Amino acid sequence: MDASPEKAMMYYAEAYQKLYDRRPKDLRALDNGWVVVNGARMRVSELEYLTLQLQREFNQGRDQRRSVVTRLLKWFQQKD
Repeated sequence: MDASPEKAMMYYAEAYQKLYDRRPKDLRALDNGWVVVNGARMRVSELEYLTLQLQREFNQGRDQRRSVVTRLLKWFQQKD
């Protein structure tokens, strides 16, 4: 990704919001490529990796829900 701290924080906040339905509590930029996320100090590259993990987790949950709905629809169609 190699985004600026501000962009990385924006992407992280969006992914966090989608997954947990709330904003992260403590998210701020420090100098020299460091940020604070929920009280933990990390490099921007680590925040980018964390953002990818959140996005992956959100997508897995969405895919699981979609799978359940699809199976239910097929089951109801067989009943007709």
